[in-house]
Amino acid sequence: MRRVHANGASNVNIFVRVFSIVSAAGLLFAAVPLQSAPATDLQKLLKDIEGRYNRAVTLQLTFSEVYTFQGRPHTAERGELFLRKPGRMRWQYTKPVGKLLVSDGKDVYYYNADSNRVERMRVKDAEDMRAPLAFLVGRLDFDRDFREYKTRPEGDKIWVTCIPKSEKLPYSEVAFLTSASARIERVRVVGQDRSITDFEFSGEQVNPTLADQIFRFQMPPGAEYIDSTKGDH
Repeated sequence: MRRVHANGASNVNIFVRVFSIVSAAGLLFAAVPLQSAPATDLQKLLKDIEGRYNRAVTLQLTFSEVYTFQGRPHTAERGELFLRKPGRMRWQYTKPVGKLLVSDGKDVYYYNADSNRVERMRVKDAEDMRAPLAFLVGRLDFDRDFREYKTRPEGDKIWVTCIPKSEKLPYSEVAFLTSASARIERVRVVGQDRSITDFEFSGEQVNPTLADQIFRFQMPPGAEYIDSTKGDH
């Protein structure tokens, strides 16, 4: 499987450029121990989150992300995120300027402006990397994907840490910061490679009108093109 990393390297998990480390998570959550929430309250919260995002047809957000490896955070990246069911998305970066990921629901196109290079891959090749941010494309199902939950408060919000059922995924833990409105404000994922990726979302618009062409990738002039779909049957 080819991946697109948050730091713009050639091997990239860009959908969800996933996130977090077991050891770092211990540091991140040391101040307030994780605790089990009352089952009824937690189940209601999870269902509210699923309902909010699974009902959305389109979504627009401002995002920032920070990728950390071996305790060393990379420079924060920022931009606008546009989504439409099923599976169409556009990660349009303002920092670094020109970085872009577009999915038309079948293929994914990743453009690195620094190298002026485009890589095309099948959506299915990145499928297991999408689960932590499944709420963005309306496919969130906690019971399907996770086996254990822990919570901790942060002001009037709550962190929900989810342990996936499968041990074969590239992440070992996913945490969501959410409010009483069931809006997800941050996502932090613990990677099997002991990396951390933090996403923060703001300016969420549910069901905005989005033009079809923003989900169609336009080849930049003179860009190198790498087609990772060749040989697919």
